[in-house]
Amino acid sequence: MLTGALLILAPLFLGFAFTLSNRRLMTVIHYLVEGLVYFILVLLGLGLGQMEGLLSHLGTMAYQVSGLVMAMLVANLAALWLFHYFLPLDIGPTDESAKPSYRRLFMAGLKPLLAVVVGGFLGYLWFSGLPMVEDVATWALMLLLFLIGLQLRNAGLSLRKLLMNRQGLGIALTMGVSSLFAGLALTPWLDVSWNQALAIASGFGWYSLSGIMIGDAMGPAWGGVAFLNDVLREIIALALIPVVISARPAMAIGYGGATSMDFTLPVIRSSGGLACVPVAIASGFLLSFLSPVLMGVFLSLG
Repeated sequence: MLTGALLILAPLFLGFAFTLSNRRLMTVIHYLVEGLVYFILVLLGLGLGQMEGLLSHLGTMAYQVSGLVMAMLVANLAALWLFHYFLPLDIGPTDESAKPSYRRLFMAGLKPLLAVVVGGFLGYLWFSGLPMVEDVATWALMLLLFLIGLQLRNAGLSLRKLLMNRQGLGIALTMGVSSLFAGLALTPWLDVSWNQALAIASGFGWYSLSGIMIGDAMGPAWGGVAFLNDVLREIIALALIPVVISARPAMAIGYGGATSMDFTLPVIRSSGGLACVPVAIASGFLLSFLSPVLMGVFLSLG
C-alpha cells in the first residue's frame, strides 16, 4: 500500500532532477500543464458522473465540503494571524493604482469548477459505462507531476534560497500544520479514519492533485469533496488577499496555499507589492512539494 501510494510521487521528483535551458520547450511545457489540469478535472467529473446514486450523495458532499471549508478558513487564518503577531512581515506602503482585474481572476477561478461540472454531465448522461477513467486520470496526473517538477526546477528559483526564506518557510509550515489540525478535528464530522481526514486536509489548494489522489484511494465522492475544498480555497483567497494583505500579509499569502506561487501570485503582487513576491513563492513552492508527499503518506496508512 505504501509503495503504491508513494509511486505516484516519483514523477514530481524525477522532473525536478532535470535542468532545461530551452525557453521554447519551457513554454510548451507551460501550456501542456494547463491543458493537462483541465483534462484531469474533466476526468474527475466523469468519475463523479459515473458514480451510482450520485444525486443522493450530493447533499452529503455539500455537508462535508462546508465543514471542511469553514474549519480550514478559521484554523488557517487564526494560526496565520498569530504567526504575523510574532513574526510580522513589513511590506511597506502598497500601490493602490496597480490593481488587477479581480473580476477576470475570479472568473478564471471558476473555470476548474466548470470543467468538473462538464465532466460530471458527460459521465452521468452519456458515458456512464466508459471504462478506465480512473486509470487514465492517474497516468495523466503522473505526467502532470513530472511536468510540474520540471517547471519548479527550471523556474530560476534557488531551492536553498527558498528554504532559507524564514517568512515563506514559517507561513508554509503554519498553514500546513493548522490545516492538518483542522482535518484531524473534523474526523467525526467527515466520518472517516484519522489518516484519511489528514490526507484530505493536505491538498493545500492543489485541487487537480487532491481530487485524483483522494478519488483513487477513497472513491469518486471523496475526490469531489477534496477538489471542492481546494478550489473554494483558491476562490476565497482571491477575495481575501486584497482585503487583508496590507494589515496581515502572512494571512493573505498563507491562505492561498500552494497557489501563492502561481494563480494567486498576481493578486499578491499587485495588492501587497514586490516585498511579498519572494515570500509567496517560497511558501507556495514548499506547500506544492509537501502536498503530494503528505497525501501519499497519509493514504498509505490505511
